[in-house]
This record gives sequence, structure tokens and C-alpha cells, in this order.
Amino acid sequence: MNKFQTLTAVAAPFPKKNVDTDLIIRIERCTGMPREELGRYAFEMARYLPGGAENPEFVLNQPRYRGAQILVCGEFFGTGSSREVAVWALASLGVRCLIAPSFGQIFFNNCFQNGLLPITLPAPTVASLAQRAAAPDAGPFTVDLAAQTINGSVHFEIAPRGKKMLLEGLDEIALTLAMEPKIAAFQAADRQRRPWIYP
Repeated sequence: MNKFQTLTAVAAPFPKKNVDTDLIIRIERCTGMPREELGRYAFEMARYLPGGAENPEFVLNQPRYRGAQILVCGEFFGTGSSREVAVWALASLGVRCLIAPSFGQIFFNNCFQNGLLPITLPAPTVASLAQRAAAPDAGPFTVDLAAQTINGSVHFEIAPRGKKMLLEGLDEIALTLAMEPKIAAFQAADRQRRPWIYP
């Protein structure tokens, strides 16, 4: 998994509320496709017009926001079905950080498993960041995970386990395997204490 430490990148305002996982990636795109190719289908229903042309109104189709790696989102981002493919699609699109007042809980947890940083902040703070991203003279945002800051001044909270996963590029399995010496030591001591339970 890609590490997340400090990211300086274009931030796109995407204040739409209740963006569910079906809007992020349609259900029929969730099978039979390599993970790294899913980005072209992220937000497909909003990014493209019925004939297949790009929708010029969609924020990520606008020249200044193409390739944005940070999305400043509305409330309840990532609700709906628990498909992890939604996070894969965003990652394949190049998104590394999401800022919102709230997230779908399963989607939120899936972000940490796939190298995306979901940041939860009060709605007024998110609105202020969205305004800043939308300003004509907006520069890139800098997200520092170790310091837990956005642009050096906005502080965010994050659970220590999720922070460690992102900083070190570890998913849940890798995080467990990193404790293998402790697990082996426990098993060796336990074998001495209770040899009858080991075949």
C-alpha cells in the first residue's frame, strides 16, 4: 500500500451531500476489471453526458481541477453499499485525500486499507476549505499527516492505528504481520506454560 506522509496537491471543491458508493462507481463496473483501471469509471454518471462526452459542469473535468488529488466533500460522503471498489476507483483516479464533515463508516474504514486519508472536520471548516479551493487564485493544499494539519493551520484528529497504517503503508494484514516477533514470542512462552494444547 502506498504510504501517505505529506501531500501537496490541487484540491477540488465537491460539496455535494450524500454522495453514495453507487455514484462513485456503478455496480456493473465492480467485477472483471483490474483495480488500476477503475479510475476512468469513477463518478461516471456525473463525469460524462449520456452520449459519452465529458460533462463540462463536473468539477474534475474543469481544467484547473484535472488531476486533483484532494477532494473537499459534502456531508455523508461514501454512504450506501459497502463496496471497497469505490475506494479503489478513487485511488485509481489519483485521489489521495478526502475532507468532509462526515463519511459512510465502512467507506471511511476502507480508505485506510487502501492508502487514502479521510479527514473529518466540522462543517463550517470544510465549507471554508471548499471556498478556498474554489477561489480563482487558489494554490495547492498541503496535508501533513504526521503533524495532522492542512495548510499548516487547520488541525484534524485521526485514530493512532489509522495514522500508523497510512504513514507506514500498512493494511490490516501487514499491520498484524509486523507484530510477528511478538506473536512468536507469545506462542513460545505459551507452549512452555501449556504444552498439552499444542499438537
